[in-house]
Amino acid sequence: MNNNRRRNFRSRPQKNNFRRRGGSLNTGSSNISNNGNMNFNRNGSMNNIHNVEKTMLKYQQLAKDAQSNGDPVLSQNYLQHADHYLRRYNELNEKRDSTLEKTVSEDKPITKEETAEEKTSLSSN
Repeated sequence: MNNNRRRNFRSRPQKNNFRRRGGSLNTGSSNISNNGNMNFNRNGSMNNIHNVEKTMLKYQQLAKDAQSNGDPVLSQNYLQHADHYLRRYNELNEKRDSTLEKTVSEDKPITKEETAEEKTSLSSN
């Protein structure tokens, strides 16, 4: 083995899913604004309804524990965090329900009565 030889390391390509501060979401499209809050949670857990619910319950439990320990300020702080996650949970529920209603209305099979009504309305015109 030759220890005197200097090694040349290849530079690693930059990962596509990692953005540095101040970088845009897509370099090709300039219509997407760079919102600082979007980078807050990189793993996307704020979009997963189960993670949001779990986090909300965690903060509610922390608030109960702080209240039982005699710290009302910390308890109120945890309750505010839990309230934030409750609002996000409700947003995700509404979004999910609206998409379910949309897919159900699109996938709804046409019944015989509806086809008979269409035929009578077409023949009367």
